[in-house]
Amino acid sequence: MLPFVSPEPQVTPRHPVGGYSNGYPRGKTFDILPHRYQPRGTIPTTRRRTQSLLRIGAVAAILFLILLYTLLREPSSPSSTTTSTSSTLSLFSLGLLSSSGSADFQLETVRYHDLSSVQGTARGWEREERILICVPLRDAEAHLSMFFSHLHNLTYPHHLLDLAFLVSDSKDNTLGLLTESLEALQAHEQESMHYGEISIIEKDFGQVVNQDVESRHGFAAQAGRRKLMARARNWLLSAALRPYHSWVYWRDVDVETAPFTILEDLMRHNKDIIVPNVWRPLPEWLGGEQPYDLNSWQESDTALTLADTLDEDAVIVEGYAEYATYRPHLAYLRDPYGDPDVEMELDGVGGVSILAKAKVFRYGVHFPAFSFEKHAETEGFGKMARRMDLSVIGLPHYTIWHAYEPSVDDIKHMEQMKREQLAQEQAEREKAERAMKIKESFSDAAGQWEKDKVGMQNIAQEDQKQKAPAGDPVEAVSGDNAAVSQSKGAAQPAGGKVEEKVVA
Repeated sequence: MLPFVSPEPQVTPRHPVGGYSNGYPRGKTFDILPHRYQPRGTIPTTRRRTQSLLRIGAVAAILFLILLYTLLREPSSPSSTTTSTSSTLSLFSLGLLSSSGSADFQLETVRYHDLSSVQGTARGWEREERILICVPLRDAEAHLSMFFSHLHNLTYPHHLLDLAFLVSDSKDNTLGLLTESLEALQAHEQESMHYGEISIIEKDFGQVVNQDVESRHGFAAQAGRRKLMARARNWLLSAALRPYHSWVYWRDVDVETAPFTILEDLMRHNKDIIVPNVWRPLPEWLGGEQPYDLNSWQESDTALTLADTLDEDAVIVEGYAEYATYRPHLAYLRDPYGDPDVEMELDGVGGVSILAKAKVFRYGVHFPAFSFEKHAETEGFGKMARRMDLSVIGLPHYTIWHAYEPSVDDIKHMEQMKREQLAQEQAEREKAERAMKIKESFSDAAGQWEKDKVGMQNIAQEDQKQKAPAGDPVEAVSGDNAAVSQSKGAAQPAGGKVEEKVVA
């Protein structure tokens, strides 16, 4: 029996009326009924506001990009236009962007450095190239006043000089006096005498070698002392070197005499590393002068053969009988009347006065605190630079003078000379005293003779008075050789002769 179908179903079918009850269409397969569209009456307020803000934001972004493009184009006017452009850019970028050059963008916390402009040239003072002066200090209180007088007299523009000091293992008042001296230096009444950036670094390295000449220059202490000094130099350099430095000048604090133009004189040679000749004055009894820095030398076959026989950690030092290297030393080639611009290629350099281009250190050359080709510190620095094909030059006839430091033998000799001088002075005093006594004795004898002569004359006169009769006058004659007394009334023999009595 078929199910009953109501002519007017009460439930709305799921499919259109034109279809079968099982969902398939009647007649045409693609018979799609049109849908009626019922538009909404109004657009919500929130949506209208969002659409308006989007349109305004798009227009503002386009205008901002156009403005930036206009401001950052290559200016056609002088530098004032560039300055105005940079200021306007900073104003509109709200500090997020800054301008370096004509079209460079960078964040405010990012610094851009073009190292191609700090390579170092022969006339750096004209190109405003900055020099970093590095000075290691240890118990240097006695030499600071002399060092700062040299700084004051340098002719290189002071505002292009940055100072860096490393105070290490000091027992005196080096740090306190250094601070006071720097404050006085920067407080100079002439602003042109003020220096650039100044750094004071305090770091101990456990240096136990004393600062006296015998300890510092004794052979036994050289290897360990040189390695610690190399560490100190590397610490100072790494802490003070900036990307804008073109040169680095190493200077010992106890240099006594140097030309005021030493920076320009060395820079004119335009070498990667250059050093002057270093001598020291001596007392006249020691010859008057002497080579001081023997660490600037050319390599020799004898030294290379010697290096092959030493331990891996050994350090060759010059000027000691233990290491006979027979190297040509810069100090011994000095001619007082020679051309100061004459150059000599070196393999090792001394550390009293070194001018080096900053790029040398940026290449990786440093002061080895270990045995590098059997050398350390400044001598190893020179060897390492030569290994990297950098120019290392010395000036044999350009001389600076190191302060005189008497050795133990010198001190003993000076003490002996002082004793001999005191003995000589004592002998001269005794001789003068004897001469004075003799003189005084002669002067007393003459005075006594005068007194005795006067007394004898008085006695003669008294004697004549006693012998003469009363009423007869007595004439007394006195002279330098004798006193003569005549008595007219004395006993006269017959015939009226007068007897004269002469008293000697």
